Amino acid sequence: MNAIGLGLPRPDAHAKVSGETIFSFDFAEPGTLAGKILRSKVPAGRIISIDVSKALSIPGVRAVITASDMPSVLGGWIIRDTPMFAREVVRYIGEPIAAVAADSVDCALRAVEAIVVEIEPTQAVCTIEDAIARGAPLVHPDLKNYRMAAGGEGGDYLRYGNIAAESASQGTDAQVDAEFARAFRVVEDVYSTQRQYQAYIEPRNAVGIYRGGRYIAHTGSQWPYNVRNRISQFFDVPISKVRVAGHPYGGGFGGKLDFSVEPYAIALSRACRGRPVKIVNTRHEDIITAPCREATVIKFRSALDAEGNILARDVECYMDNGAYTGEMSFLTCFPFHFAAINYRVGKLRAVGRLVYTNAAPTAAMRGVTGVPMYFALENHMDHIASELNVDRREYRLRHLFRSGDRMSNGQTLDDADILRKQFDAIEAIAPWNDIQSSKAPLHGIAISPAIWPTNPLPGSATVKLQEDGSVVVVTGANDNGSGAVETGIRQIVAHELGIDPNNVLMSDPDTDVGGFDGGSQGQRTTLVAGGAALAAAKDLKAKIIALAAKLLQCEPDMIELVDQQARIRHRPDVFVSLAELGATSTFSEGSLYGAGGSSIQPVAHDNGCASGMLAPVFNSPTYHVHFAEVAVDPVTGNVKVLRYIVAQEVGMAINPKSIAGQIQGGVTQGIGYALYESLRLSPTTGAPIEQGLESYRLPLSVDIPRVEIILTEHHNPNGPFGAKGVAEAPILLPAAVIASAISDAIGKPFFKVPVTPEDVLAALLADEPT
Repeated sequence: MNAIGLGLPRPDAHAKVSGETIFSFDFAEPGTLAGKILRSKVPAGRIISIDVSKALSIPGVRAVITASDMPSVLGGWIIRDTPMFAREVVRYIGEPIAAVAADSVDCALRAVEAIVVEIEPTQAVCTIEDAIARGAPLVHPDLKNYRMAAGGEGGDYLRYGNIAAESASQGTDAQVDAEFARAFRVVEDVYSTQRQYQAYIEPRNAVGIYRGGRYIAHTGSQWPYNVRNRISQFFDVPISKVRVAGHPYGGGFGGKLDFSVEPYAIALSRACRGRPVKIVNTRHEDIITAPCREATVIKFRSALDAEGNILARDVECYMDNGAYTGEMSFLTCFPFHFAAINYRVGKLRAVGRLVYTNAAPTAAMRGVTGVPMYFALENHMDHIASELNVDRREYRLRHLFRSGDRMSNGQTLDDADILRKQFDAIEAIAPWNDIQSSKAPLHGIAISPAIWPTNPLPGSATVKLQEDGSVVVVTGANDNGSGAVETGIRQIVAHELGIDPNNVLMSDPDTDVGGFDGGSQGQRTTLVAGGAALAAAKDLKAKIIALAAKLLQCEPDMIELVDQQARIRHRPDVFVSLAELGATSTFSEGSLYGAGGSSIQPVAHDNGCASGMLAPVFNSPTYHVHFAEVAVDPVTGNVKVLRYIVAQEVGMAINPKSIAGQIQGGVTQGIGYALYESLRLSPTTGAPIEQGLESYRLPLSVDIPRVEIILTEHHNPNGPFGAKGVAEAPILLPAAVIASAISDAIGKPFFKVPVTPEDVLAALLADEPT
């Protein structure tokens, strides 16, 4: 059966919409206790005392634990700077200080309120500007003593003061200065962006169990193996002592890649002699501790010659890390990557600095640092075009990357001409000059390109043939809602084995059962986890064919798998069913299994181009162009997105319907970032001003247009059946093109997102007579 390219519905769809699916939120064992966490109410301070005696005296309270009940260790994905509980100091509002297990949630909440904590407040630095100011108090005075995480999860890198990590171009300072000195024109801009909350439907939660000397978590995680590592660190035990069982969960978007409440639930279970403990964040708890997208301050400066060629570019990006570091150290090199991406730039100086602040830690969100960087880059390109008095689209095309051009990391892009093809594809349905010349007053348009990499972490899978001819895929990958596992991997395996996709069953991830997988992140699931499943299916296929050839008394190369059968090629009437083969193998020599792995091999690049390059390569790059048309209301300042077009390169479309859903969803989140969403922090306390979904403005259905989608296929030799990753890139450009289109509508640039109605009205009124 040909299963590739079909827009098949999700097999798990009915169960999810009917309420049958047991989400992580729903899971519990008999006798499960309720857990709650006491969190700091001050952004910075020294802990004088913690008195839990009143809490322990409350009937129904089973355990109260603090830092004194845990090993004195630090955890972390790359650098080990994170305590499980605050031990001597607190560094942000929401930091865990103690945890309670009780017979009910109400009882646990009363116990949390009864814990008496005395904290001596100290000066906090809650903004990027405050943290990098001369003489600012240090969030981590012992930064130099922190060690890197074990297991090769990251090399060392520059860190100092309140800079948690730094990545900077090497050896180009003199060249950049020389180009700026001879430039015909210099264009400078400073951009800022706010934090963005992932706003998943299901708050973070977990059931923790200490049983048989093992530390077990049942959770909804994008990356169970990462959670396993953090539990291992906090309890100071080998990973063999830890098991993480993944369950279906209500969205992640990067916010569920690292640990959250899992180690606290396990620690409470251990204190309660192995009884299961369940912790579920309220929305308030979730949002004040959210590992959200970082806020940024981005400075762009470009040197131009008389023809508008970019002689040099100087970029400085500050990224809000919050109080502790998860994967953010990886992202400090992204400003270097994106400072001169899409367009040819002569010389480059770029630096990315990750800044410790007394606020909740930030983390990955879909599109990671590329989203604010593309907003800054593309609006800076608009500024350049305006200074030169040339058309914005024409200026982009004149300087657009071509096949054979090199990125700032020295990597050659052999297929960059795809970018021009994407421009042409949009031009065919939305002619730029026609729309520009005929658009109504206070209407604006914009167009921008993007290049995006794929997370290269490896994956593994096994595929088992069952007695009825169905197959079970065991993978550490988890479906975070994209359908990449439930449809994509299912179709890949079905196609290879010649069976109906409905006869492919997917397991939930379990670190005790499946091989390592790098998690549902960075649009790697179809490409890498799917590649591992394909390798496993090929291994199983060879074993099926060998057994069929033995039963049919022919050579293996005469066998083909079609329609649930192994049959002799050119003699379709001579066959044996997969069910017969499954039963034969099971009751003779055992079930037939196939195993396989996959990874993206790195490409040639310049290792010495920059310092702190923890993510130096653009693996399996994809190419995208977005177009937006907006209308501005001059009375309210509201912006309406009238039309949105995406030309996306996908390698091979395994399931076009799933891809379309991801593009629509990514654009929706991008529109939210561009116009509505902003997790603002108090500059004095670091506490989120928006502390629930009532005040955190998400886009509504009436705010979102139907996205017009153009899928372009260019075979990827590294992907299963030529596929590439698709789910992350759609969020990259909405903020860039929408801010640009608003500027086109009113003739004023914008230097921050979200662009609020107040911002629009201020710009409209700026030139009016008083």
